[in-house]
Amino acid sequence: MPSKKSKSRSAQSRCRRDLILLVCVLFVGIFFWLDRSYIAKTWQQRPEASERSAISDFERYHDKTFTVVNVVDGDTIDIDAPDGSYQTTRIRFWGVDTPETKNPRTGTMYFGPEAAEFTKKLALGKKIIIYLDENNNTRGKYGRLLAYIQLEDRNFLNEVLLKEGFAYADLRFRHSFYNRYKQLEAAARGQKKGLWLNVTRRQLPLWLQKEKPSLLRKN
Repeated sequence: MPSKKSKSRSAQSRCRRDLILLVCVLFVGIFFWLDRSYIAKTWQQRPEASERSAISDFERYHDKTFTVVNVVDGDTIDIDAPDGSYQTTRIRFWGVDTPETKNPRTGTMYFGPEAAEFTKKLALGKKIIIYLDENNNTRGKYGRLLAYIQLEDRNFLNEVLLKEGFAYADLRFRHSFYNRYKQLEAAARGQKKGLWLNVTRRQLPLWLQKEKPSLLRKN
């Protein structure tokens, strides 16, 4: 028959186990509560942060004048405005795509150097006005500012590139002048301006070949 001391030790042992179990349950509960609160707080803040970024871009760039300090490609430039840790802001033109000259995956494409030189001639060292698209994000996949570029003669470089046959209307992304840009490209293609004079289907970017499989089928 167990002694009173043995019963007392057994009761104390059960109390300790129960107390430890209770502390563990409380700790786990507090951990999950904090974790869920942090996740909820972070999730709720993301749209606000994105919205602040868009508002900031509109305040900094929209309808503002800058100088073009570098031409990266026919459809990409740098302007004299700091952007985060960078001394300049890189801009990708809305609605157009020019043949590549620096992309390691494609190499230099047909009419790429001509398109880059055309943009240099019209924009490098010149004052331009930046317009953002109010119906779209202000930044693209690689963090570049997406914009329409108005030149000193009031023409938009995006449109001039299409009219003169130095660019394709970019059908991958919807924007405010989507249909107009398609028409401008069709007109240049019909008049065989710029690259449209001698380009073959194989020399077009892959995305355009997929979007318009019948384009230049005979070449």
